[in-house]
This record gives sequence, structure tokens and C-alpha cells, in this order.
Amino acid sequence: MKIPESFFPAPNCLANKIILITGAGDGIGRVAAKTFAAYGATVILVGRTLAKLESVYDEIEAAGHPQPAIFPINFESAKEVQFIEMCDAIHQEFDHIDGILHNAADLGQSTTLANYAADVWTRCMQVNVTAPFLLTKTLMPLLLAAPNASVLFTGSSVGYKGRAYWGAYAASKAAAENIMQTFADELEETTHVRVNSINPGATRTKMRAAAYPGEDPTTVKTPEELMRDYLYLMGDESVGVTGQQFDRTVQ
Repeated sequence: MKIPESFFPAPNCLANKIILITGAGDGIGRVAAKTFAAYGATVILVGRTLAKLESVYDEIEAAGHPQPAIFPINFESAKEVQFIEMCDAIHQEFDHIDGILHNAADLGQSTTLANYAADVWTRCMQVNVTAPFLLTKTLMPLLLAAPNASVLFTGSSVGYKGRAYWGAYAASKAAAENIMQTFADELEETTHVRVNSINPGATRTKMRAAAYPGEDPTTVKTPEELMRDYLYLMGDESVGVTGQQFDRTVQ
């Protein structure tokens, strides 16, 4: 699907919303956190590197936007108990959350499946599949407490169709799409929680540079160019839209 061409984000379209962003210290997550805050949201910054989260926090606070919160966690090693503890800590500050942007990801390695390292495979699946599942599961009571909550998974073209040398990353993104669809199907009839995915396509991030080291970064879009799409999917304009794959590569 595509974002409606008629959509234009109104100022403060995310006012009074509480939105959690994973991978908030860099790339799309960093820009999304600052953008959501600029449109009125209180953002919960989640990521592995505290210094990066603090940098985003400082930028948001300096801009005069709603004060964010920080919850550092290492998805690579986190077990269910760590997600429960994080949920409990969030609940001490907020009585609900209005959205989750699953943006954190592990690229894995570029090699054939026959040569793929088992530990890299396991790490990639943990970060890209198990962590978003556990986070969504443990935060579900806070999502259900919101008037209309949005859960957004970050997709990839290789999650739609496998491609040589993308190994665990492709498999994990396909699994994440399935989890999105399953959550959406389970929640659609009985709750006000909507669940969708967005494939941002080629975007100027460090992960993109690692995957395509020979690419001229000026030839791909910046994370800022994606934010209209993210504001639509996190805002009330997309209420009632669930179980959909939004593909930014489709023009």
C-alpha cells in the first residue's frame, strides 16, 4: 500500500501521544524520534547505546519539545524478563502508550546460506524477530489502554522475496511481516490497536552504507524524506488501517 496522496501532517498531529521508538539513537529511528517530538509526541527512546540516546534526548529537549524518556536495552542479549522489567518501568511513568516503532535491526552477514555463521544467524533473529515480538507482547496492556494505538514494524524488500546473500536478514524480515499480520488479525476485531509495516526502501543510513559500501549516498533518500509516511501511520489519520504492508519503493 501507499500513504494517501492527500495526507499532509498537521502541526501537533501527535500531540499528547506517547510513542516508543527502538533503534532511536541512529538512522531512521533518530529522525523519527525527533520528528514525532516536533509534532507533539512524548517519545520513549529505546536502544543499545546510552550515549546516542542521550544525544537525541538533548536535541529534543533543546528544541523545546515534550520531554522524552530513555530506556537502554541490548536486544541481542535481552531475555523476556528484561522486557518485562522495561515494561514495568515504563508503566511507572506512563499509564498507556500510543505507539511502537520497531526500527532496531541487525544486518547479519553477506554470504551464502551454506556459509552462514550460526551465531550470526541467531543474533540476527534475536534482534529482528524475537525482540520485537517480546516487546510488543509485554507492552500490550499499555497499548490496549490507549484510545487508538499503532504498532509499526520496519520491513524490507528482501522480506517480501528472498535474495542471494541476504541470509538471516531476509528471513528475519519475512518473519517480522508474518508477526505483524498475525498481531493485526488477532487484534482487529476486539481492540483499538492497529499493526502495520513499512518498507522504507533505500535510505541514507549507516546500515545502508554497510550493506552497499560502493554506493554514492547522495543517490538515495534521507530519513527525513520518509517522515510524512511515519506521521501518517502513527497519527489518527490511519485509525482503522491494520495488517497492511506499506512499501515506500512503490511510487
